[in-house]
Amino acid sequence: MEKEALCPGPMGRRQFLRAGVAGLGALRLADLLRLRAQATAAGSPRRDTACIFVWLDGGPSHLETYDLKPEAPAEYRGLFLPIRTKVPGIDVCELLPRHAQVADKFTLIRSCSHGEADHARGAQYMLSGRTSPGLELRERTIRYPDVGSIVKWACPPARDGLPNYLGIPRRQESAGPGYLGMKYEPFEVLANPNNPDFQVPNLGLPAAGTDRLRDRMALLRNFDDMRRSLDQRGIMEAMDSYNREAIQLLTGGEARKAFDLSCVDPRERDRYGRSQVGQNMLLARRLVESGIGFVHVDGRNFSDVAPGTKSDWDDHAVHINIFEAMQNRLPWFDQAISALIEDLYQRGLDKKVLLVVTGEFGRSPRVNSKRSLLTNVVQPGREHWPSAMSILVSGGGLRMGQVIGSTTARGETPKDLPLRPEDILATVYNYLGIDTAQEYLDHSGRPLAILSDGAPIPALVG
Repeated sequence: MEKEALCPGPMGRRQFLRAGVAGLGALRLADLLRLRAQATAAGSPRRDTACIFVWLDGGPSHLETYDLKPEAPAEYRGLFLPIRTKVPGIDVCELLPRHAQVADKFTLIRSCSHGEADHARGAQYMLSGRTSPGLELRERTIRYPDVGSIVKWACPPARDGLPNYLGIPRRQESAGPGYLGMKYEPFEVLANPNNPDFQVPNLGLPAAGTDRLRDRMALLRNFDDMRRSLDQRGIMEAMDSYNREAIQLLTGGEARKAFDLSCVDPRERDRYGRSQVGQNMLLARRLVESGIGFVHVDGRNFSDVAPGTKSDWDDHAVHINIFEAMQNRLPWFDQAISALIEDLYQRGLDKKVLLVVTGEFGRSPRVNSKRSLLTNVVQPGREHWPSAMSILVSGGGLRMGQVIGSTTARGETPKDLPLRPEDILATVYNYLGIDTAQEYLDHSGRPLAILSDGAPIPALVG
């Protein structure tokens, strides 16, 4: 099935030129309305919704965050205690006191599991709803498009023709557009918004430079046919798409302002925490307010505020003392997530924006003590554990202030309401108005549905 029969998606180059890119690098209102009309006729109208997908790369421990087991034997339960929240029946780690104050505005999913213990394959599964067999484990081949690439493919451009998939600062390394092709990569910020001189590459051109930009674009178009004849892998098409998105951001109004954190009240920035992750969250909120449809946020690196902490959540004993890492990391994480949740509700975005916070898997219930590769000191850690994990969701007009599912007494496997990655993604797609039965083509021309299994979670959407 051809993609255009389902939803027109981003404009092709010739359409884009006709829309006026040679002049201002922005869609005319008439062209944007035409695209939306085409999408409506195809049965896929764009909803005024957005998703912030916070990715905790490495796999955070559910037993140190959202699913503590204080009654388990010492070798399982860890050092930290659960604390009550403002919602009876919901408890979180004592290192997450700000979470406790906004518990009525999020839901914890404790019963998601899968069978992929490898980082790359676990990430592919969580972000695409499909696993990659055989040789791909070694080659890290990405076949199945991640959720952000699907959003970019299945939906019209965001408001005012803005790109509808951004990565702050980048997408997850083991995900990608796969069969859809490089055109459906995100626009990546590739910069740390916590830096005093933060600006997005390709967006630093002053307003006075737009005339020069137009002249250079006209010159580049003179070489376009020759360059395209040399392209055999879709690279030029991807570059066209990326350049188009950069121009839209560069010449646009609201999105360009969203990137300018220098104009933000310092007190607002302080609320999120002056960490890279905290400022990533703030920037994501500003971008969805400006009209961006899907923002993938890197939520792993706290080394700028917690020196010695790993740059991800992969807390093996051979790498780090998991309890020391959590003591250093979780207060900053707590501040960033709770500030984002508060803002979604205080700014009236809780119906428009869905927040999802997850990694590729949880950590092993039994604490392992091993000798550190760096210090030679025996220390505690937890291993990869896809059989149980916790996921936080907030907003999206869904049911908040609850816990969905539970795990066994030691946090080993789901005890009730077992869920799979497909169910999490089906819930996201349902909220964004994307029919998961839509099909894209693999490299052999075989049609594949967005999801082959899974359904929106009734306790959230019902």
